[in-house]
Amino acid sequence: MTTVGNPGSTTPEYERSPSRFTDRITADGRDGWPVEAGRYRLVVSRACPWASRAVIVRRLLGLEDALSLAIADPLQDERSWRFTLDPGGRDPVLGIAFLGEAYAARDPGYDGGISVPAVVDVPSGRLVTNDYPRITLDLATEWTALHRDGAPDLYPEPLRDEIDEVMEDVHRNLNNGVYLAGFAKSQRAYERAYRNLFACWDRLSERLATRRYLVGDTVTEADVRLFTTLVRFDAVYHGHFKCNRNKLSEDPVLWAYARDLFQTPGFGDTVDFDHVKRHYYQVHTDINPTQIVPLGPDLSAWLTPHHREELGGRPFGDGTPPGPVPAGEEVPPGGRADGR
Repeated sequence: MTTVGNPGSTTPEYERSPSRFTDRITADGRDGWPVEAGRYRLVVSRACPWASRAVIVRRLLGLEDALSLAIADPLQDERSWRFTLDPGGRDPVLGIAFLGEAYAARDPGYDGGISVPAVVDVPSGRLVTNDYPRITLDLATEWTALHRDGAPDLYPEPLRDEIDEVMEDVHRNLNNGVYLAGFAKSQRAYERAYRNLFACWDRLSERLATRRYLVGDTVTEADVRLFTTLVRFDAVYHGHFKCNRNKLSEDPVLWAYARDLFQTPGFGDTVDFDHVKRHYYQVHTDINPTQIVPLGPDLSAWLTPHHREELGGRPFGDGTPPGPVPAGEEVPPGGRADGR
């Protein structure tokens, strides 16, 4: 299966032309899509790191009541991301069996791939955007009227240049770097991706040795984007994608940093390790033809003390943590670090 727009699929980003629908949902509706509570539905896979960014940001900002959530099966078929987790195999709000139906409603002649995250206009059933780098930034900056009280500023204007610089390095060499290594078609390409990945890894480890968060003293978009790769690293990328210089759990700084975020409300409570592992090991049959899903690693280690609070900083600044996970959006026991 080929999908387009982000690497939450069998084909890595660098092999695909960027077929994105880039309309934006804005406070003033300048692209024809105004921010409106209840109008849109966010379609994600919990397996996909790019979609997981949107899940985390939506939760941190308290947009659960304003922007409903559709969770696709971690296993696609040739017809695209499917809603087989829902009764009758159809999304209960959109009434569709496959995300591709929303793409077709937007463009009946579209023959490209289908990617998550995707935002769909509920009244028309049409795809609005699958522009994954922009979706989370717009949730942070354009949806402010609908943010919960105490929501953090994930993209503070005074820090945006630094955030953008850090995110570019993380995206090029780590977020996408694991795919460049995992889907490399030559030894040379693999080694180049591997070296770039771990050079970035070392830069991040050095940066975070003396500061709790990547930019400033609170959680920002940069931390969200790094976290979604780190949380998958030992379970998937280290072995499946041959990114095996070391495990995350063998780097004292990044392992503590990742556990700190995992234990912060809005991060770990959105992670479904069962979906993550089944997707990568069962969908990428060119890499893992047996489709055997490994039993490890031991997930309980994600809940051990990290001591990062000793570096100062507060995850939400003057704000507050998000409330409990809404009913129906909880990660099932089989995917949780505590197994409960």
